[in-house]
Amino acid sequence: MLPFYLFTLFATVQAQIQHLPGSCSFESSTCGYTSDPNFLSWTLNKDGSFISVDPGLEDQDGQEDMSEGEERSEGVGRAVLLGPSMEQEDWSCLRLVYQLSGSGFLQVQQRREGESFDRALWSTQTASDSWLISSIDLQNSTEPYRIAIDGRPGENKGSSVAIFEIRINPGYCLECDYEESHLCGYRNQWNTNVNWYRGGGAARDTQSNIPYVHTQHNGAGHYMYVDSVYAKTFQEVAKLVSAMTTVPMSGCLSFQYQRGEERGNLFSVYTRDQAGQYQELWRADPEDQNLNDWTATTLEWIPVQVDIKAPFPLQVVFEVTFNSPRGGHVALDDIAFSPEFCSAETEPTFDPSIANCDFEVGFCHYTQDQMEGSPWKRVSVKPNIYRTGDHTTGAGSFLLAHSRLSPRAGYISRLLGPPLPGNMKYCLRFHYSLRGFQQTDQALTVYLQDQSGITQDRIWTQNDKSRGVWIATDITFQSPQAAKVVFVSTCTNFWDCGSVALDDISVSLGDCDLTAGLLLSVNGHCNFEMGHCGYIQDKEGDMGDWVLVRGPTPTSYTGPKGDHTTGVGYYMHIEASNMLPGQNARLLSSPLRGSSGPQCLRFFYQMYGSGTGELSIHLRQDGKDVLLWKHTGEQSITWLKATVEYQSDQQHQVVFEAIRGSSIRSDIAIDDIVFESGPCPDIEVKMTHSPGNSNDIE
Repeated sequence: MLPFYLFTLFATVQAQIQHLPGSCSFESSTCGYTSDPNFLSWTLNKDGSFISVDPGLEDQDGQEDMSEGEERSEGVGRAVLLGPSMEQEDWSCLRLVYQLSGSGFLQVQQRREGESFDRALWSTQTASDSWLISSIDLQNSTEPYRIAIDGRPGENKGSSVAIFEIRINPGYCLECDYEESHLCGYRNQWNTNVNWYRGGGAARDTQSNIPYVHTQHNGAGHYMYVDSVYAKTFQEVAKLVSAMTTVPMSGCLSFQYQRGEERGNLFSVYTRDQAGQYQELWRADPEDQNLNDWTATTLEWIPVQVDIKAPFPLQVVFEVTFNSPRGGHVALDDIAFSPEFCSAETEPTFDPSIANCDFEVGFCHYTQDQMEGSPWKRVSVKPNIYRTGDHTTGAGSFLLAHSRLSPRAGYISRLLGPPLPGNMKYCLRFHYSLRGFQQTDQALTVYLQDQSGITQDRIWTQNDKSRGVWIATDITFQSPQAAKVVFVSTCTNFWDCGSVALDDISVSLGDCDLTAGLLLSVNGHCNFEMGHCGYIQDKEGDMGDWVLVRGPTPTSYTGPKGDHTTGVGYYMHIEASNMLPGQNARLLSSPLRGSSGPQCLRFFYQMYGSGTGELSIHLRQDGKDVLLWKHTGEQSITWLKATVEYQSDQQHQVVFEAIRGSSIRSDIAIDDIVFESGPCPDIEVKMTHSPGNSNDIE
């Protein structure tokens, strides 16, 4: 293990700072933190006051093994540190001082009783030769939970993962009074000439025109300040940036500031999202309602309150721009946050789920332009080689615009969504499928239509060829005024057109690139876009392999044409042409914790081909398999949704077993696996008709 440098920023702790249960400095003990016996052990280094894990680490001089067991067969290269049981009724902030040497992975998780999967709160793979600090929001909860820290040192020589200190304080991670030297995770963005510094304390300059610290109203406290003494060019900028929050933030941000020579500087506050995009929250100027007596700005602290509406993680940026060395100074103190908006008159954050629809029970809040063109039809079809079922379940309903459904030679179908407020960024996601189009430039287009219904702006048009599979797309858009999303399908010539299908529309706040990361980071969810998600082949109990592929399978008239997630992504399947009749392939999940309550497994499967064999789900525990679910023979050309409810009070694995049928047209595929605690909310979709060659629309 590489030597770790002592972290001095946390050396001095103010006596009045409150630390909640779960905090630990690892000075002489682990404070109730223990190693999960199913994995490698974390070891406490008494001399250096930190806890660490190395690949293949054995007991060494000066280190204390804190494992509660010796079983490590399931945890090669991985160590899980479990904290004491906690129950935080109020919001709190966990600050972790850590270091990754060489290569490795570190993740902080929340473990609840009765759940087989831990909820990921924060993770990193950033290596460093010094200690780093992360800030992690712990949302209030009435149910007890434990903090689980998953450390995975890389295989390279000298790789290790270490933790110096864990601190849990009441309040939000954005909040700070700067009394502790770690600055609550805030950092100065270095500039050659102007920078933020921590001021105040016993060494306060008696000649300074900066007042006493706001927190304690005396010279013993601290604050942040920046001045223009070394500014050399016009518009020198100093930025103080908070840590990125780990959860969405909406509420009231408040702080205290004071400012000298206000005409020589510009003080602004922004939010910055994970994509680096800024949004101004507030700017100090003479007309600002928060500023009263500008002649007193060098003598008094001025309170500011500003609303934040961010349904995604963010940073707060305090920015000061100077125009000369005589630009004065700005001081900042007592940053606070409340989940309630600053004013009772502030409108609540808009809920965009009003625009979500899977069309299973109707059109939801979508309407049609009955004055023009041919309407979209809500249909349910019998899947066959010419048409797939819906995307939601494989046997449900979706919308269809089709030249054969129009009484005229062509058609224009317009579907209007509910009104969306302006000046907000949205992410629109939906699935569509094209069949039979010779020219697709007008097959499907999405517009934003203003409230007058006269002006509309095109925000997306499809440029894909007809493939007969469900394709996922997402669109980030913003309108200065309220607008409706409009889906338009146009066909001017009957012979050039085919069918356009639309399903599973959803709208969320924020940039699509940001929300996509949240969707993919949930433990227990796997769409195989990033790999195998810990699933492994059963080398002892099968004679074939599950294979990760994208696109159609090589054998005609069997297997899917694309994955279920996006239509162009990855899925797992067995290739029947590489197996003999009756041979099987078994895919095992990673070990899952037992729970006292029911668990729900959901996934999509595709069993298409005249010689299709069998797909089954087994619960594996104590070396024995229990059958949970089984389907035999050809089921459908489309992806079908399956739900399996089971219960196990001990560690177990779930096994996906496929058996090759009588011919090479026996490919079987799975995708979009989801494990959730609790009973399954919906029953399994059952085909009410046998696959055939009918094009009937129900």
